[in-house]
Amino acid sequence: MPRFFAPFIVAVSLLCLINLAWAEQPKPAWQPHTIFVAGDSTAATYNDPQHQGWAAVLDKYLDSSVVKVDNRARGGRSTRTFISEGLWQKLIDDVQPGDVVLIQFGHNDASAVNDDSRARGTLPGLGDESVDIHNLLSKQDERVYTFGHYIRQMVAEVKAKHATPILLSLTARNIWQQGRIERGSGQYGGWMYQLSWELDTAFIDVSNPVADALEAMGMEQTAALYTKDHTHFNALGAELHASTIIAALKGLKPTLDDQWYSELGRNVAAAQYTWLRQPFVTNAHLPSIFMVGDSTVRNGAGDGANGEWGWGDFIKEHISDKQFNLVNRAIGGLSSRTFVTGGHWQRALNMMKPGDYVLIQFGHNDNAPLNDDKRARGTIKGLGFEFEVINNLVTGDVETVHSYGWYLRKMIGEARALGITPIICSPVPRKIFQDDAPRIDRAVNSYPQWAQQVARQSGTLFIDLHSLIAQQYDVLGQANVAPLFADKHTHTSEAGAKLTAATVAKELHFILGR
Repeated sequence: MPRFFAPFIVAVSLLCLINLAWAEQPKPAWQPHTIFVAGDSTAATYNDPQHQGWAAVLDKYLDSSVVKVDNRARGGRSTRTFISEGLWQKLIDDVQPGDVVLIQFGHNDASAVNDDSRARGTLPGLGDESVDIHNLLSKQDERVYTFGHYIRQMVAEVKAKHATPILLSLTARNIWQQGRIERGSGQYGGWMYQLSWELDTAFIDVSNPVADALEAMGMEQTAALYTKDHTHFNALGAELHASTIIAALKGLKPTLDDQWYSELGRNVAAAQYTWLRQPFVTNAHLPSIFMVGDSTVRNGAGDGANGEWGWGDFIKEHISDKQFNLVNRAIGGLSSRTFVTGGHWQRALNMMKPGDYVLIQFGHNDNAPLNDDKRARGTIKGLGFEFEVINNLVTGDVETVHSYGWYLRKMIGEARALGITPIICSPVPRKIFQDDAPRIDRAVNSYPQWAQQVARQSGTLFIDLHSLIAQQYDVLGQANVAPLFADKHTHTSEAGAKLTAATVAKELHFILGR
C-alpha cells in the first residue's frame, strides 16, 4: 500500500463515523437491477494510468450478482451536450423501474456557450432563462438553457421511469490556496443541492468529504492522486471518490441493503448523516454564518417532519444569502460532546474560512447520562476541568469525558485559531409553566448560565436566547405559547422557530453592524 494512502484511510474513517442517534433505526432498501451513472470525465471509464473516473471502480464495492453498475459518463460533456448528443436518451431508454441513476455534472457547464471547439456551456443558475444561438460547432440553430433546466429534465425523466435519481456535487480538484483545497468548482454543487430540495431528490455531497480527506493527506500526497492535471485523478483518486460515494449511499434513507455490497463495500463505514442533506458553503466568495447545535437549531433533515422546526432554518428570512452563506450544520440528538466526538464539529470547521462566523448552541442534550447503551452523550455539569474516563457502552471505546464548558471552550478556541468569530448562544427555553404561573420556567445555575459564563471568561460574543425568548413567551402567555411548539415542551413549530430566528437575526444585525 502506498505510504500516502494511510492518512486517506484514516480520513475516510473519520468522515464515516456513525451517528449513533439513528444507528438503530431500520432503513428500507432499494432493489435496483442497475445503478446508472451520468456524468463527465471525472466519472468516466479510461484505460489511462494517470486518469480514471470514480464510476469506473464503483462496481468493486457492489455484488455484481445482484446489481450492475452501468457507467454512461462521458468525458468533455456538460448537462447540455450529454442531452443534445443523445447520450442521456440512450441511458433513460435502458432505465427500468427501481433502478438508481447517479447524476453529476458541472465541471464543463461553465465553458463557452458557443464556440467552434466544444460549444458545451450552459447558462449559469437555476432560472428559466434561455438564449438562441447558431451553434458554431454543429452549424445548427439551438436554444441553450440554464444548468438547472437540464438537471430538472434528467430528474423528471428518471422519475417517470419509476426509478430513483440521486444528485451529486462535484469531484474535488487539486487546487490549493493558503493550505486549503478547493471545495467544488464554482456554484454547481450549491445549485445541485438547491435542486435536490426543489425536486425532492436525494443528494450526496462529494466535494466536502473528499476535500476533508485530501486536506488530511496534505498537498504532496494529494498530488500523487492527480498525476495528469488538477481536475482528473488516477485510480487511487478514483477509489477515494468512489468509497466516499459508497459511504454516502449507505447513509441515505432508503438505501441499498447491506447484502448488495461486495466484501469491499461492506467494509466501508456508512456516512449515516447523508440523509440529513446538511447544507454547505455554496459561494466561496462570500463570508459564511455557520450554525452548530442540536434539534432546536435544525430538526431532523430540516424538512419540518412532525411539524418540528429548528430556528436555524429561518435565519434566511432576515439575512440575505447575497451577503452571507447561511450554513446550518446543527444535528438533532447531539450534545456538545457528541457533536465533537462524532466528527461533526471538525467537518463544519473544515468548511470555514477567516472572516466567517459560527453560532454555537448546546445544552438540551448535555444533561443526559455520561454512559449508557443508547446514546452516551452527557457531559460533566459546569465549566470545570474535571474529566471522567469511561468505557463507552455505545462505541465500545475508552473515552475521556469533559465538562460542558470544556467542549464549548474547545470549539471557541479552534474557531478563533482559524480566524473565525464564534458566537455562543444559550439554549432556548422549554415550554414549561408551573400551574397557572404567568412566567415560563427559567433554568437556574444550569446550561444557559454556564454558556454565558464561558462567553464572559473567554471574551466571546454571546446571545442570551434563553432569556430573550423566555421574555417573549411571558408576554404571549401560556395559551399563545402552546402553538409555538410541535411537541410537549422542547421542539418548536414553524411559528415558534420563526420567532426565535427573528430574535437571533436581530442580535446578529447588531453584532455584524448591518
